[in-house]
Amino acid sequence: MAKAASPGRRKAYLCLSLATDLGILGFFKYFNFFAESFCTLSNTLGLHVSPVVLYIALPVGISFYTFKTLSYTIDVYRGTQEPTRNFVSYALFVSFFPQLLAGPIQRASTLLPQIQSPRRVGNRDIALGLQLLLVGFLKKVVIADAVASYVENVFTDPSSQSAVVLLMGMYLFAIQIYCDFSGYTDIARGLSRLMGIDVTLNFKQPYFSQNITEFWHRWHITLSTWLRDYIYIPLGGNRKGEIMTWRNLAITMLLGGALAWDRRQFRDLGRFARYFPCRPQNNASGTKG
Repeated sequence: MAKAASPGRRKAYLCLSLATDLGILGFFKYFNFFAESFCTLSNTLGLHVSPVVLYIALPVGISFYTFKTLSYTIDVYRGTQEPTRNFVSYALFVSFFPQLLAGPIQRASTLLPQIQSPRRVGNRDIALGLQLLLVGFLKKVVIADAVASYVENVFTDPSSQSAVVLLMGMYLFAIQIYCDFSGYTDIARGLSRLMGIDVTLNFKQPYFSQNITEFWHRWHITLSTWLRDYIYIPLGGNRKGEIMTWRNLAITMLLGGALAWDRRQFRDLGRFARYFPCRPQNNASGTKG
């Protein structure tokens, strides 16, 4: 792409690369979802269609593979990233294992130079790496996993719970997801530091934010900045009025969810949202909830 003779050819290479990356992601994550949805719709209309379901395992970390390859390709196209000539370095950048499950989403501009340059692991790196590992496991195992069962019990049947229990479940869920995500991030940063690689800070005390804008600057920082730089700003950002800004935000969150989530998470979000219309009615009638 970087050596393409004309802008049109560079754009063609870009589109081919994006289509390949997104096509692989879409196939593995959403083929069965759309196939089952099509069969359900057909049966509703009286057309009996046999479902075509593929029983294949979802590759571990495929969303983060995609985030990294997309950003690399787009940066090379924009001229902000020098393409690497070493395939092994590129493959290690894409498949760097500490980051595959929950990030951070490390970009080529920060990770590739560390991979390609000689590294020396000193006592400070070992101490900091072990400290991050310990904190990460405490967050994930001791806190997040401990409250997960309580939260699951509360929201499995929220209509039968009291307002106090629901409020407690909501706060514990906030603690759970923070400790879950940031715990994985600390583990990834700790493992990376033990190998002499410095990984970007991903959570910066987000629950101490004073507004929602500041919150998104502190929560899953690498994902938020990725969505901003590669989806929101190219769509126009906030430069074309309030209506277009809200449209760009909605598209960004939808596409970001499609890239990062799987069909189970979309289903769970729909199940959670289903309870919102019934809450005011239950409260007004004096029942629990």
